[in-house]
Amino acid sequence: MRTYSIEQEEHIEKVIRSCKLCHLGMADENGKPYVLPMNFGYEKGVVYLHSAQEGYSISILLKNPQVCITFCTDPGLVWQDEEVACSYRMRGESVICHGKVVFEEDFDEKVKALNYIMRQYSDREFNYSAPAVRNVKIWKVALDEITAREFGVPNRNAPRYKDGTQF
Repeated sequence: MRTYSIEQEEHIEKVIRSCKLCHLGMADENGKPYVLPMNFGYEKGVVYLHSAQEGYSISILLKNPQVCITFCTDPGLVWQDEEVACSYRMRGESVICHGKVVFEEDFDEKVKALNYIMRQYSDREFNYSAPAVRNVKIWKVALDEITAREFGVPNRNAPRYKDGTQF
């Protein structure tokens, strides 16, 4: 099985948009990692997230806003030889991003961010009450590093059935 880099921006965005969750990693002042699964929105190299106004993650980010965000497609089990355990792998695509969280405070920008988030999950248009917008914490992460991989790709030289598909 092989792992290949994904370089095309359109392909990377397709992977991101296919995901229902991202995992956001941060580190507290002692270097202790903290990772959250989060709903997200994506628009032009920026990931948008939302949360309550206060909490452990907010306290971490106020001291260290650097984050790592990962996206992964639904993996599928593949193997080269059904009888050999070591030939089993998961096949999928992943994107790993780094950036810095900035908390958005402008009301209209918060509404835009909420729309980006909801667009990830629905084609509907939404309206938000003023208290809902004021009470949500919007996280904006401009991505400054992005790497992407396709993993678990069967080796070109792997055995094949007569129809050409791999074992």
